[in-house]
Amino acid sequence: MRALELLFPERCAVCASPGRALCETCRPSLTRLAPPVCERCGSPGAWPVRRCGECSGRRLAFARARAAIVYDQRARLLVREWKERGRRGLAQEAAALVAEVIPQPDVEAFTHVPGDPERAWKRGDVAPRALARALEDIWGAPSVELLRRTHALPRQRGLALADRRRNVRRSVAAIGPAPRTVCLVDDVYTSGATADACAAALRRAGARRVEVVTLARAVR
Repeated sequence: MRALELLFPERCAVCASPGRALCETCRPSLTRLAPPVCERCGSPGAWPVRRCGECSGRRLAFARARAAIVYDQRARLLVREWKERGRRGLAQEAAALVAEVIPQPDVEAFTHVPGDPERAWKRGDVAPRALARALEDIWGAPSVELLRRTHALPRQRGLALADRRRNVRRSVAAIGPAPRTVCLVDDVYTSGATADACAAALRRAGARRVEVVTLARAVR
């Protein structure tokens, strides 16, 4: 292990400086999503509201969603290193950021957004699963497999929100019965289509309340 560390030293996912997966300079530079935020979807705003412009009028299957940081350029570098290059050590850094910003959900179990099986085979453990397991170590509730992909998700970029939601809804299903209260974990919250589809599948499987926790959130 020592020889590998000498040959391939740990580098910061954001600035590439050697030493650790997220250096002491870049970690505080990530923009935290502190209150006020929308009580339902977690979108930041000037004051707290029950429903914001992003989620008002939408029937959401999850009770609330929260993210730790803004999905800006630095966060994109972090997520890219984590997902595309398979740097598993970043799961602990991501979980620490989540636990720093987001109050611990009162749930029976954590689960994660299921990954595409082919991509998971190529890259190893999917980021949401790794984050859920790391949060289990911090918050104590067990991380369990509750969802699966029924088929590969079509390319989502450039699609309207309604089309995204329809594609995701058709590609996710519950594996079996779900606990009454569940925290769904993902790496990035963008439109909310994935979180809503997964929460709906969990609700159909018996969950009464689903909360969503993500590392980052796209802010419009």
